[in-house]
Amino acid sequence: MRAILAIDQGTTNSKAVLVSEKGEVLARGAAPVGISYPKPGWVEQDPSRLYASVCEAIDACLNSAADVTVEAIAISNQRESVTAWDAETGESLGPVLSWQCRRTAPDCERLIAEGRLERVQALTGLPLDPMFPGSKFRWLLDRAPKGRPIRLGTIDSWLIHCLTGGRLHACDASNAARSQLFDLQAQTWSADLGEIFGVDISLLPKVMDSSADFGTTLGLPGIPDGTPIRAAIGDSHAALFGHGAFKPGDGKVTFGTGSSVMTTLPSFIAPRNGITTTVAWRIGGKPTFAFEGNILVSAASLPWMAGILGLPDVASLVDLAATAEANGPGFVPAFVGLGAPYWNSDARALFSQINFSTTRAQMARSVTDSIAFQVHDVIRAMRAQSGGELGALYVDGGPSQNRFLMQCVSNLIEHAVIQCEAPEASALGAAYLAGLSLGLWRDLEVIAALPRSTQTIAPEAADRATLLNTWNDALSRSTLALTPAKGE
Repeated sequence: MRAILAIDQGTTNSKAVLVSEKGEVLARGAAPVGISYPKPGWVEQDPSRLYASVCEAIDACLNSAADVTVEAIAISNQRESVTAWDAETGESLGPVLSWQCRRTAPDCERLIAEGRLERVQALTGLPLDPMFPGSKFRWLLDRAPKGRPIRLGTIDSWLIHCLTGGRLHACDASNAARSQLFDLQAQTWSADLGEIFGVDISLLPKVMDSSADFGTTLGLPGIPDGTPIRAAIGDSHAALFGHGAFKPGDGKVTFGTGSSVMTTLPSFIAPRNGITTTVAWRIGGKPTFAFEGNILVSAASLPWMAGILGLPDVASLVDLAATAEANGPGFVPAFVGLGAPYWNSDARALFSQINFSTTRAQMARSVTDSIAFQVHDVIRAMRAQSGGELGALYVDGGPSQNRFLMQCVSNLIEHAVIQCEAPEASALGAAYLAGLSLGLWRDLEVIAALPRSTQTIAPEAADRATLLNTWNDALSRSTLALTPAKGE
């Protein structure tokens, strides 16, 4: 059977998925990546371990597959994480600086103080926040060994380097669009942005379409040399594509460590209201744009709270939360500040309105509800700017399989959500792009028509005003400036 091998390289795990010509998942494999926190607010990964986890996931996937011929490889990857390596030897010259890493917050604050924010947003559609890579690239350059031929790159470009035996330094337009060095409208690296962040843009990868020829494999265990790599795309963008959300207004929410809310646009719209504009994908040289809201901490708060309450796992936490009425305390998961639509690096995680009658179930409910509240605020900001109707809204990622959590989201946004049984939306999107390049699928209409197992969750009546009042009160307390006590 002919199939596409899709690599889905994420924050905590690397996955490999074999996808048939019918769009069916034939086999899966996964391996942990590992993540470290060397200082408060610092989050990084080992580039070599990251690639090794990809190889392990591929091996596990192939070992669980029947007789399959791999026609091509596709890549979806964690975005806004970047690294540096030696252009000649491939040796890592620094860690992977994770999208969660806040180490360059002072650099972003300095650039804002210098009046650079408006220009950066106008060119990139992104705010000046340490989540985005511009300042991270500079940090890597400052600490790289002098005199070495340096390559800088997003995770897709690092994987392409490894998969091709170092023969190609390239990334796709969706990943470039999240780098903070890419001019969205010109669709090129920007010398102006390079000057702002202090980065030589000649060190960056070649920007290609999301569905394109990214070279061929060399030395990848289990895969014949010369196997073509035909797609690369950021994981959130890949999920949007995988759902077939091709009409303007269609969107998706990916739930994971953080969350990404994305809706397709008819054309480029400059961002405001705390959301970003990005390249969803680029095919045939033509970019499709999207609004996006990046939530820094989403489902990552669930295992934390499960541990605090002495529960064995996240499922037990959600079951406990479901027994409580949604009228308890408020909780803001600002463990690393707040992302969209607030963009407040100084915000702090907290519970509010706790009293002696507060129960464990109410505490659990306030944590699960915080996931839905953040999605609500992003979608509200998108609706305010787009002027159009919200179309089909898909949900994916592990937490999206929980009916209770998704019902809370649907109730708050007053819009149906479409629950997808297949958890591999990002891998499927990358595979569809590779198949498009190979001619396995003729066009987007054919891809949209591929069978998908879905369930629609319609909104139910809820006291939204009371719930939002509690949330907004907690939010205001979370973002208060900390004033030193007298005499300090």
